[in-house]
Amino acid sequence: MRIEIEYVPIDSITEYPNNAKMHPEEQIEQIKESIREFGFNDPIAIWKNGEIIEGHGRFQAAKELHMKKVPIIRLDKLSNKKRRAYMLVHNQLTMNSGYDKEILDLELGSIKDIDMEQFGFELPEIPEIEEDDGWYGDERERTVRAVNLEDFDAERSAGFYQMPIIKAVQYEPDDLISFNYVMNTDAFDKGVHFFIDDYQFERVWNEPHRYMPRLQKFDCCLTPDFSLYLDMPIAMQIWNVYRSRLIGQIMQDYGIKVIPTLSWSTPESYKFCFDGIEQGGTVAVSTVGVMRDKLAQDVWNNGMQEAIKRLKPSLVIVYGKETSVDFKDVNVKYMNTRRGWQ
Repeated sequence: MRIEIEYVPIDSITEYPNNAKMHPEEQIEQIKESIREFGFNDPIAIWKNGEIIEGHGRFQAAKELHMKKVPIIRLDKLSNKKRRAYMLVHNQLTMNSGYDKEILDLELGSIKDIDMEQFGFELPEIPEIEEDDGWYGDERERTVRAVNLEDFDAERSAGFYQMPIIKAVQYEPDDLISFNYVMNTDAFDKGVHFFIDDYQFERVWNEPHRYMPRLQKFDCCLTPDFSLYLDMPIAMQIWNVYRSRLIGQIMQDYGIKVIPTLSWSTPESYKFCFDGIEQGGTVAVSTVGVMRDKLAQDVWNNGMQEAIKRLKPSLVIVYGKETSVDFKDVNVKYMNTRRGWQ
C-alpha cells in the first residue's frame, strides 16, 4: 500500500482523547530540540476524522514551536477497532528493542560534536557477557556489583553486623551544602551533607565510584543519612546504617575528609547504629523534624546521650535547631538550615 505524505494546517488535526501514551514536558522539550536540529522528518499518522493515531508528542511539540503546517500520513483504511489497536501496538514496538553495543559505540564516536543528551538519548546499560567460571556464574557477579560487595572488607569492619569502619577525624567545616547541589556548583570550600530525602542520594549507593571524583573537590563530606524510622523493621535499619558506613569508607579511600553521620531509632538500634565509628572524632547529627513532637525529641535526646557515651566525640556538628540535650564537656557546633544551601 502506497502512503503519501501531505502537509496540512496543524489546526486541522486533533488529539485522540483516549491516548494512553504519556508525553511529559521533558520529552516534549526533547522532541522540539530534535525538530530544530534535524527538521520534522517523521509524519503524524491521522485517521479519517482528523484524529491522531500516532504522533501525539510530535504534534504537541509542533504546536509549542508555533508551526503552521505539519507532515501527515492518512491511515483511513483502518477500522475504528484496528486504529485503536495500532496506537497501542505502535507505542509498544518502539520500546521492544535495544542496541548493538559495538555498532552504537562506533556511531556515537562519529558524532561527538552533537550533544545527544539534549534529545533525551541515553546509552542503556548493556550487561557484559562473561564466561561462567564454574562457580556461581554471571548472576552472582551482577549481584555482587549491585550491593557493592566488592567494596566490603571484613578486616575493616566492626561489631556483630560487620559495619565498615570510618576512621576518626577532628575537623570543623565552616559551611555545608546539600548533596543535591553538588553537580551544579563550584562552592568547593563547603562540606557536603546528606540531610535530605533518601531518594535524592540513593544514586550514590547505586554508583558510588561515579560520584567520588566530584565529592573529592569539596572541603569534606558527611556520610549519607539513610533513614532510620521508628516503624522501620530492624533489618532495614541495620542495612541503612551499613550502607552509610560503607559509602563513608569508600569516601575515605578516595582521600576525602569524612565526618560520619549518626542515626538511631529506639534503644534496640543502639546494638548496631554506632558500630564502625572510631572514638574521639567529629560526628554529625540532624535535628530536622525532631521538634515536631515530644516522642521524637525524647528519642533524639536519648540517642544523642548514648552516642556521646560510646563515641566520646571531639566535636558534634548539629544540623538544625538547638535541642535540650546537655552536651557537658563535648564541643558542639550548630549549623542552621537556611534557604539556598540546604
